[in-house]
Amino acid sequence: MITQHLDYSDGDTALEAYVAYEETDVQKPLVLVAHDWSGRREFACQAAERVAVMGYVGFALDMYGKGVFGADGDTELNASLMDPFASDRGLLRQRIRAALVAGRNVPQVDPTKVAAMGYCFGGMCVLELARSGADVQGVISIHGIFAAGGTPNEDIVAKVLCLHGHDDPMVPPEQVLAFETEMSEAGVDWQLHAYGGTMHAFTNPAANNPDFGTVYSAVAESRTYQSLANFLTELF
Repeated sequence: MITQHLDYSDGDTALEAYVAYEETDVQKPLVLVAHDWSGRREFACQAAERVAVMGYVGFALDMYGKGVFGADGDTELNASLMDPFASDRGLLRQRIRAALVAGRNVPQVDPTKVAAMGYCFGGMCVLELARSGADVQGVISIHGIFAAGGTPNEDIVAKVLCLHGHDDPMVPPEQVLAFETEMSEAGVDWQLHAYGGTMHAFTNPAANNPDFGTVYSAVAESRTYQSLANFLTELF
């Protein structure tokens, strides 16, 4: 496997992606990986490597800026990094679309075949990418935030897959229903897989804070990556 850091930018903001792919003579589909609220750290980079093993180019994007990271368990710091994007979806869309442009320019990428996946905050990011009308085949939200931010949607052309813990306190049932209604009214090809007895951040082995609502589940993690593999095969 070949891995590298890649500098790109959003206007004056310097950003740094982590790119992973298995050596090849042919261009491969691109899978953007949007990180959780702690930034483009090891978890996101490992996810890029995971999709590389599946036969794609993994591109762990950067929402915060080169060298800007949160920390495990530091909810105040992580929230301070995420909140400007959660409250300004126009800014969020601009930042993730910069990653889409950079990812498509990777020489090993087939720019006509693109998906985006994201964890927690990153799930919000890839759903906003779809809401922006981006020309991508599909997006996958993994224990992501569904709530729309008030920025009007463009025509959504991406297929949408959401992998969700039913007991996630950050995405209550009314938010799920509102999202399903939003997607249906927009005519989107959408799926939502809800895992019973499962909380937020269920694919992250470091998640072990039931009081905060973040708990790892090996069963839900396994089901998630099987569904992800099936969805990417369908797309490409």
